[in-house]
Amino acid sequence: MSWLDWDSRQEIQTIVDQEEGQYLGHPTTVLLDDRRTILCVYPKGHGKGAIQMKRSVDGGKTWSSRLSTPASWATSLETPTIFSLRSSKDRRLVIFSGLYPIRSTLSSDEGATWTELEKIGDFGGIVAMSSVVPIETGDGHYLALFHDDGRFLKPSGKSTGIMTLLKSRSTDAGLTWSAPEEIFSSANIHLCEPGAIRSPDGKRLLMLLRENRRVQNSHWMMSDDEGATWSKPVALHDSLNGDRHVAKYLPDGRLIISFRDVPPKGKSSRFEGDWVAWVGTWDDILQQRPGALRIRLKDNHHKWD
Repeated sequence: MSWLDWDSRQEIQTIVDQEEGQYLGHPTTVLLDDRRTILCVYPKGHGKGAIQMKRSVDGGKTWSSRLSTPASWATSLETPTIFSLRSSKDRRLVIFSGLYPIRSTLSSDEGATWTELEKIGDFGGIVAMSSVVPIETGDGHYLALFHDDGRFLKPSGKSTGIMTLLKSRSTDAGLTWSAPEEIFSSANIHLCEPGAIRSPDGKRLLMLLRENRRVQNSHWMMSDDEGATWSKPVALHDSLNGDRHVAKYLPDGRLIISFRDVPPKGKSSRFEGDWVAWVGTWDDILQQRPGALRIRLKDNHHKWD
Protein backbone atom coordinates (compact mmCIF):
# COMPACT_ATOMS: atom_id res chain seq x y z
CA MET A 1 0.00 0.00 0.00
CA SER A 2 1.03 3.61 -0.54
CA TRP A 3 1.46 6.21 2.21
CA LEU A 4 0.86 9.96 2.08
CA ASP A 5 1.49 12.59 4.74
CA TRP A 6 -0.75 15.65 4.45
CA ASP A 7 0.02 17.06 7.90
CA SER A 8 1.93 20.08 6.53
CA ARG A 9 -0.48 20.82 3.66
CA GLN A 10 -1.98 23.95 5.17
CA GLU A 11 -3.59 24.95 1.87
CA ILE A 12 -6.18 22.19 2.33
CA GLN A 13 -6.64 22.68 6.08
CA THR A 14 -9.01 24.96 7.99
CA ILE A 15 -9.04 25.68 11.71
CA VAL A 16 -12.69 25.32 12.72
CA ASP A 17 -12.32 26.40 16.36
CA GLN A 18 -9.55 27.16 18.82
CA GLU A 19 -9.52 28.42 22.40
CA GLU A 20 -6.47 29.07 24.55
CA GLY A 21 -6.16 26.54 27.36
CA GLN A 22 -9.29 24.62 26.29
CA TYR A 23 -9.39 21.12 24.81
CA LEU A 24 -11.64 21.00 21.74
CA GLY A 25 -12.02 17.76 19.82
CA HIS A 26 -14.27 14.81 18.96
CA PRO A 27 -16.23 16.64 16.22
CA THR A 28 -19.03 15.07 14.23
CA THR A 29 -20.59 16.66 11.17
CA VAL A 30 -23.62 16.44 8.93
CA LEU A 31 -23.88 17.64 5.32
CA LEU A 32 -27.25 19.21 4.53
CA ASP A 33 -29.30 18.69 1.38
CA ASP A 34 -27.79 21.64 -0.47
CA ARG A 35 -24.50 19.67 -0.44
CA ARG A 36 -22.65 22.78 0.78
CA THR A 37 -23.87 23.49 4.30
CA ILE A 38 -22.18 21.54 7.09
CA LEU A 39 -23.05 21.54 10.78
CA CYS A 40 -20.33 20.52 13.22
CA VAL A 41 -20.93 19.63 16.89
CA TYR A 42 -18.32 18.89 19.55
CA PRO A 43 -17.93 19.06 23.34
CA LYS A 44 -16.17 21.82 25.22
CA GLY A 45 -13.77 19.39 26.88
CA HIS A 46 -12.21 15.97 26.39
CA GLY A 47 -15.08 13.62 25.57
CA LYS A 48 -17.59 15.62 27.59
CA GLY A 49 -18.73 19.17 28.17
CA ALA A 50 -21.20 21.70 26.82
CA ILE A 51 -22.16 21.01 23.21
CA GLN A 52 -20.71 23.54 20.77
CA MET A 53 -22.01 24.04 17.22
CA LYS A 54 -20.64 25.77 14.14
CA ARG A 55 -21.94 26.11 10.58
CA SER A 56 -20.16 26.23 7.22
CA VAL A 57 -22.03 27.31 4.08
CA ASP A 58 -19.18 26.68 1.64
CA GLY A 59 -18.37 23.02 2.12
CA GLY A 60 -16.07 23.51 5.11
CA LYS A 61 -13.78 26.23 3.74
CA THR A 62 -14.96 28.82 6.28
CA TRP A 63 -16.90 28.54 9.52
CA SER A 64 -19.23 30.66 11.60
CA SER A 65 -18.58 31.65 15.19
CA ARG A 66 -20.04 29.33 17.83
CA LEU A 67 -23.81 29.32 17.41
CA SER A 68 -26.39 30.04 20.08
CA THR A 69 -27.76 26.76 21.48
CA PRO A 70 -30.45 25.62 23.94
CA ALA A 71 -29.57 25.91 27.64
CA SER A 72 -29.69 22.16 28.21
CA TRP A 73 -26.81 21.59 25.78
CA ALA A 74 -24.52 22.86 28.55
CA THR A 75 -25.42 19.75 30.59
CA SER A 76 -24.11 17.26 28.02
CA LEU A 77 -21.87 14.61 29.58
CA GLU A 78 -20.53 12.93 26.44
CA THR A 79 -19.40 13.42 22.87
CA PRO A 80 -22.39 14.62 20.80
CA THR A 81 -23.18 12.99 17.46
CA ILE A 82 -25.36 14.48 14.71
CA PHE A 83 -27.42 12.80 11.98
CA SER A 84 -29.96 13.68 9.29
CA LEU A 85 -33.00 11.37 9.47
CA ARG A 86 -36.05 11.34 7.22
CA SER A 87 -39.20 9.56 6.14
CA SER A 88 -41.48 10.18 3.17
CA LYS A 89 -43.44 12.64 5.33
CA ASP A 90 -40.77 14.64 7.13
CA ARG A 91 -37.12 15.02 7.96
CA ARG A 92 -35.12 16.23 10.92
CA LEU A 93 -31.65 16.61 12.34
CA VAL A 94 -30.94 14.70 15.53
CA ILE A 95 -28.10 15.19 18.00
CA PHE A 96 -27.47 12.52 20.62
CA SER A 97 -25.74 13.01 23.98
CA GLY A 98 -24.71 9.83 25.78
CA LEU A 99 -24.14 8.25 29.22
CA TYR A 100 -27.19 7.79 31.46
CA PRO A 101 -29.69 8.57 30.13
CA ILE A 102 -29.06 8.95 26.42
CA ARG A 103 -30.70 12.21 25.36
CA SER A 104 -31.46 13.80 22.02
CA THR A 105 -32.21 17.25 20.63
CA LEU A 106 -34.11 17.75 17.36
CA SER A 107 -34.29 20.33 14.58
CA SER A 108 -36.88 20.46 11.80
CA ASP A 109 -35.50 23.59 10.12
CA GLU A 110 -32.01 22.55 8.99
CA GLY A 111 -30.43 23.40 12.32
CA ALA A 112 -31.76 26.95 12.71
CA THR A 113 -33.58 26.04 15.95
CA TRP A 114 -33.35 23.07 18.30
CA THR A 115 -35.35 21.44 21.06
CA GLU A 116 -33.92 21.02 24.55
CA LEU A 117 -32.15 17.76 25.33
CA GLU A 118 -34.63 15.07 26.39
CA LYS A 119 -34.05 11.42 27.23
CA ILE A 120 -34.91 8.89 24.53
CA GLY A 121 -35.67 6.12 27.04
CA ASP A 122 -34.71 4.65 30.39
CA PHE A 123 -31.27 3.58 29.24
CA GLY A 124 -27.82 4.99 28.68
CA GLY A 125 -24.60 4.24 26.87
CA ILE A 126 -21.16 5.40 25.79
CA VAL A 127 -20.52 7.37 22.57
CA ALA A 128 -24.21 7.22 21.82
CA MET A 129 -25.07 7.06 19.09
CA SER A 130 -21.80 6.34 17.33
CA SER A 131 -23.62 5.29 14.16
CA VAL A 132 -27.18 5.65 12.82
CA VAL A 133 -28.11 4.05 9.49
CA PRO A 134 -31.38 3.72 7.54
CA ILE A 135 -32.72 0.18 7.36
CA GLU A 136 -35.01 -1.33 4.74
CA THR A 137 -37.72 -2.50 7.15
CA GLY A 138 -40.07 0.42 6.58
CA ASP A 139 -40.44 4.12 5.85
CA GLY A 140 -38.39 6.20 8.28
CA HIS A 141 -36.77 3.18 9.93
CA TYR A 142 -33.29 3.59 11.41
CA LEU A 143 -30.81 1.51 13.38
CA ALA A 144 -28.65 3.20 16.02
CA LEU A 145 -25.50 1.59 17.41
CA PHE A 146 -23.56 2.24 20.62
CA HIS A 147 -21.79 0.45 23.48
CA ASP A 148 -21.60 0.24 27.26
CA ASP A 149 -19.39 -1.34 29.93
CA GLY A 150 -22.07 -1.81 32.58
CA ARG A 151 -21.91 1.67 34.07
CA PHE A 152 -24.53 3.56 32.10
CA LEU A 153 -27.02 1.18 30.49
CA LYS A 154 -29.14 1.30 33.65
CA PRO A 155 -29.28 3.68 36.63
CA SER A 156 -26.62 3.08 39.28
CA GLY A 157 -24.70 0.73 37.00
CA LYS A 158 -21.18 -0.47 37.73
CA SER A 159 -18.28 -1.44 35.51
CA THR A 160 -18.39 -5.17 34.84
CA GLY A 161 -15.24 -5.63 32.80
CA ILE A 162 -17.51 -6.66 29.94
CA MET A 163 -17.99 -4.47 26.87
CA THR A 164 -21.38 -4.77 25.17
CA LEU A 165 -22.40 -3.62 21.70
CA LEU A 166 -26.02 -2.47 21.56
CA LYS A 167 -28.65 -1.43 19.04
CA SER A 168 -31.86 0.59 19.14
CA ARG A 169 -34.45 1.06 16.39
CA SER A 170 -36.60 3.98 15.34
CA THR A 171 -39.67 3.60 13.11
CA ASP A 172 -40.50 7.32 12.98
CA ALA A 173 -37.30 8.92 11.66
CA GLY A 174 -35.76 9.48 15.06
CA LEU A 175 -38.67 10.78 17.13
CA THR A 176 -38.71 7.68 19.35
CA TRP A 177 -36.33 4.78 19.96
CA SER A 178 -36.77 1.19 21.10
CA ALA A 179 -35.26 -0.32 24.23
CA PRO A 180 -31.68 -1.43 23.50
CA GLU A 181 -30.82 -4.97 22.44
CA GLU A 182 -27.46 -6.67 22.85
CA ILE A 183 -25.47 -7.47 19.72
CA PHE A 184 -22.25 -8.81 21.25
CA SER A 185 -20.48 -8.77 24.62
CA SER A 186 -17.10 -9.98 25.84
CA ALA A 187 -14.66 -9.57 28.70
CA ASN A 188 -11.73 -10.69 26.56
CA ILE A 189 -12.12 -8.28 23.69
CA HIS A 190 -13.68 -4.86 24.20
CA LEU A 191 -15.34 -3.94 20.90
CA CYS A 192 -16.89 -0.48 20.85
CA GLU A 193 -17.58 2.72 18.87
CA PRO A 194 -19.30 0.95 15.95
CA GLY A 195 -19.06 2.72 12.61
CA ALA A 196 -21.54 1.31 10.08
CA ILE A 197 -21.44 1.28 6.28
CA ARG A 198 -23.53 -0.54 3.64
CA SER A 199 -22.07 -2.91 1.08
CA PRO A 200 -21.76 -1.59 -2.49
CA ASP A 201 -24.90 -3.51 -3.50
CA GLY A 202 -26.80 -2.17 -0.49
CA LYS A 203 -27.69 -5.62 0.85
CA ARG A 204 -25.35 -5.89 3.84
CA LEU A 205 -24.39 -3.78 6.84
CA LEU A 206 -20.83 -3.73 8.15
CA MET A 207 -19.66 -2.45 11.54
CA LEU A 208 -16.06 -1.34 12.02
CA LEU A 209 -15.09 -1.62 15.69
CA ARG A 210 -12.47 -0.23 18.05
CA GLU A 211 -10.84 -2.77 20.39
CA ASN A 212 -10.47 -0.94 23.68
CA ARG A 213 -8.40 -3.42 25.70
CA ARG A 214 -5.64 -2.89 23.11
CA VAL A 215 -4.88 -6.61 23.05
CA GLN A 216 -6.24 -7.40 19.58
CA ASN A 217 -6.78 -5.69 16.25
CA SER A 218 -9.85 -3.66 15.49
CA HIS A 219 -12.68 -5.88 14.18
CA TRP A 220 -15.68 -5.98 11.88
CA MET A 221 -19.12 -7.58 12.13
CA MET A 222 -21.67 -8.11 9.35
CA SER A 223 -25.47 -8.22 9.12
CA ASP A 224 -27.45 -9.65 6.19
CA ASP A 225 -30.88 -8.88 7.67
CA GLU A 226 -30.93 -5.11 8.29
CA GLY A 227 -29.25 -5.37 11.68
CA ALA A 228 -31.51 -8.02 13.20
CA THR A 229 -28.58 -10.44 13.60
CA TRP A 230 -24.83 -10.06 13.29
CA SER A 231 -21.88 -12.30 12.46
CA LYS A 232 -19.12 -13.13 14.91
CA PRO A 233 -16.36 -10.49 15.10
CA VAL A 234 -13.50 -10.78 12.60
CA ALA A 235 -10.13 -9.02 12.93
CA LEU A 236 -9.36 -6.18 10.54
CA HIS A 237 -6.04 -5.80 8.74
CA ASP A 238 -3.39 -3.90 10.70
CA SER A 239 -3.87 -0.90 8.39
CA LEU A 240 -7.34 -0.35 9.89
CA ASN A 241 -6.39 -0.56 13.57
CA GLY A 242 -7.78 2.42 15.42
CA ASP A 243 -10.70 4.24 16.96
CA ARG A 244 -13.95 5.87 15.83
CA HIS A 245 -14.02 4.62 12.24
CA VAL A 246 -16.19 6.70 9.88
CA ALA A 247 -16.58 5.28 6.36
CA LYS A 248 -17.86 6.89 3.14
CA TYR A 249 -17.82 5.90 -0.53
CA LEU A 250 -15.68 7.83 -3.01
CA PRO A 251 -16.97 8.59 -6.54
CA ASP A 252 -14.87 5.71 -7.92
CA GLY A 253 -16.59 3.19 -5.61
CA ARG A 254 -13.74 2.80 -3.17
CA LEU A 255 -14.14 3.45 0.55
CA ILE A 256 -12.41 6.18 2.51
CA ILE A 257 -12.33 5.51 6.24
CA SER A 258 -11.32 8.19 8.73
CA PHE A 259 -10.09 7.17 12.20
CA ARG A 260 -7.46 7.64 14.90
CA ASP A 261 -4.48 5.33 14.31
CA VAL A 262 -4.08 3.14 17.42
CA PRO A 263 -2.42 -0.28 17.10
CA PRO A 264 -2.79 -2.96 19.80
CA LYS A 265 -0.05 -3.68 22.31
CA GLY A 266 2.95 -5.31 20.69
CA LYS A 267 2.37 -3.69 17.31
CA SER A 268 3.46 -0.34 15.96
CA SER A 269 2.23 2.02 13.27
CA ARG A 270 3.93 4.74 11.28
CA PHE A 271 1.30 7.32 12.26
CA GLU A 272 0.37 6.00 15.70
CA GLY A 273 -1.97 8.34 17.58
CA ASP A 274 -2.60 10.53 14.52
CA TRP A 275 -5.71 11.27 12.47
CA VAL A 276 -5.54 9.09 9.38
CA ALA A 277 -7.60 7.97 6.39
CA TRP A 278 -7.57 4.55 4.70
CA VAL A 279 -8.57 4.09 1.06
CA GLY A 280 -9.50 0.67 -0.28
CA THR A 281 -12.36 -1.55 -1.37
CA TRP A 282 -15.12 -3.44 0.39
CA ASP A 283 -13.39 -6.69 -0.53
CA ASP A 284 -10.11 -5.42 0.90
CA ILE A 285 -11.81 -5.23 4.29
CA LEU A 286 -13.44 -8.66 4.14
CA GLN A 287 -10.32 -10.37 2.78
CA GLN A 288 -8.05 -8.64 5.32
CA ARG A 289 -5.97 -6.86 2.69
CA PRO A 290 -4.05 -3.66 3.44
CA GLY A 291 -5.97 -1.50 0.96
CA ALA A 292 -4.54 0.92 -1.59
CA LEU A 293 -3.58 3.99 0.40
CA ARG A 294 -3.11 5.37 3.90
CA ILE A 295 -3.02 9.12 4.54
CA ARG A 296 -1.99 11.01 7.64
CA LEU A 297 -4.46 13.89 7.71
CA LYS A 298 -3.03 15.57 10.80
CA ASP A 299 -0.31 14.91 13.36
CA ASN A 300 -1.68 14.55 16.88
CA HIS A 301 0.87 16.09 19.23
CA HIS A 302 -0.89 14.68 22.31
CA LYS A 303 -0.93 10.91 21.74
CA TRP A 304 -2.74 10.28 25.06
CA ASP A 305 -6.04 11.57 23.73
